[in-house]
Amino acid sequence: MSYLEILKYPDAQLLEHSQPVVNIDGVLQHQIDQMFETLYVSQGLGLAAPQVGCLQSFFVYDLGLQEEKPKPGAGRVVILNPEIVETEGEEIAEEGCLSIPGYFERVNRAYRVQVKGLDREGKEVRIEGEGLTARLFQHEIDHLNGVLMLSHLSRLKRDIFLRKFKKQKKQAELK
Repeated sequence: MSYLEILKYPDAQLLEHSQPVVNIDGVLQHQIDQMFETLYVSQGLGLAAPQVGCLQSFFVYDLGLQEEKPKPGAGRVVILNPEIVETEGEEIAEEGCLSIPGYFERVNRAYRVQVKGLDREGKEVRIEGEGLTARLFQHEIDHLNGVLMLSHLSRLKRDIFLRKFKKQKKQAELK
């Protein structure tokens, strides 16, 4: 199985809204499998379709990767057309993004969320998550709506990020 290239900030495709999944077919199943492979190679916990240039509304995740001895495939889940239907509380915690490699920042998110959507066979699912799982759901659904974690930062933190990003880009061009 091959893996896909993850789009990196500031790629404009990362700011586009995804379209609902309509056809659950072999093409979609292959895309899902490739996204899991990409997730494992990248050592992330979740990956939204727009991050690999597919503007369909779904994401994959595997919380088995967060364990001390990661077990790829242990918690392998895909959610098609996800929608947050309930939130509770809030939590500020560190967050990263495969599309912004090496950057981590504290982001305020709901502590508990309930998401509804479809599994990879098209059956309706409702999944509740707290803490890291809730954060992952919100982060990936933001990607489906063309929102990056940078949007959740204060103006000052965004400005600091942009200055560092531009400086790194300029240094890379000089090499």
